Amino acid sequence: MKQIIAMGGGGFSMEPENKKLDHYILAQSKAEKPHICFIPTASGDSEGYIERFYKAFETENCLPGHLSLFSPPQNLEEFVKKQDIFYVGGGNTKNLIALWREWGLDKLLKKAYDEGKILAGLSAGSLCWFEEGVTDSFGPLRGLSCLGFLQGSHCPHYDGEEERRPAYHRLIKEGLKAGYAADDGAALHFINGKLNKAVSSRENAKAYYVQLKNGEVVETVLETHFL
Repeated sequence: MKQIIAMGGGGFSMEPENKKLDHYILAQSKAEKPHICFIPTASGDSEGYIERFYKAFETENCLPGHLSLFSPPQNLEEFVKKQDIFYVGGGNTKNLIALWREWGLDKLLKKAYDEGKILAGLSAGSLCWFEEGVTDSFGPLRGLSCLGFLQGSHCPHYDGEEERRPAYHRLIKEGLKAGYAADDGAALHFINGKLNKAVSSRENAKAYYVQLKNGEVVETVLETHFL
């Protein structure tokens, strides 16, 4: 079973007192005590971000670790094989993709995904898995080609940043693929490439499917289960 959990925002870095989404991610692993690997590439391996990850997960039933491409393990492939969950942080999506491709991490994560390891993340860490998405990685909000593990496009922070919704609508009108938007606190859980369910850590957080119909952008609110 191939799983990706894409959060519009939330988790330990945005909701340190609300662990609902982080607990949901851990619960999807079949491992008794899963190895969960934080990948902070998009933030330039921010030390504070890494510290917050360990603080959030060291008390949970898991084995937390992190992967730095600035101080990489001796054998990257062997390191990746040992993990059960990959949790990708937010930041600059364009830089994340460039570095992953340079190191071959994109291919290693695709193999891990195909073998049943869980991929998760928020913001850049949710956007990266789709074919396309909305990013501010290099100037005003625009489209970005991503890894393509999931079909379609994605827009995180749908309710959290004022310009996200109008930018997504504009970009879809201009030719961006139809896809999924997620509010801060909402997560899209894909199984075998198809959306299985949307969940949230906040009662009002929602997920959406956004597409172009007869030249107009149509936004469909998806059933979102409050955890």
